Amino acid sequence: MKTILNVIWLVLSGFWLFLGYLLAGVLLCVTIIGIPFGIAAFRIGVYALWPFGYTTVERRDAGAGSCLGNVLWLVLAGWWLALAHIVTGLALCLTIIGIPFGVANFKLIPVSLLPLGREIVPTDEPFAAR
Repeated sequence: MKTILNVIWLVLSGFWLFLGYLLAGVLLCVTIIGIPFGIAAFRIGVYALWPFGYTTVERRDAGAGSCLGNVLWLVLAGWWLALAHIVTGLALCLTIIGIPFGVANFKLIPVSLLPLGREIVPTDEPFAAR
């Protein structure tokens, strides 16, 4: 079932969101300071490409650096990636078949806004990563 949902997701919105994260990652990797943010964009981009079967959990060992990094991320890339999720989610909610995918887009908004200090794990083991 996860595979079917992921394929439909890929066609409806996943590929375009992945391209947005890929663009953000490339732009952020231009400077040395932005490389960790670019890597985070690539990591979340893969999650946005194939989200069903995975979830995000908070990392307990993430400290003040991830908090400061999240503020920087929010200013540099987070707000427009979250905007892309909002627009895509609203567009998908216009059809009955698209409503679950629109809700999935809305669930990706917090990850796109504040990605540092979170880890993407399979849904089979969300508590094992804690």
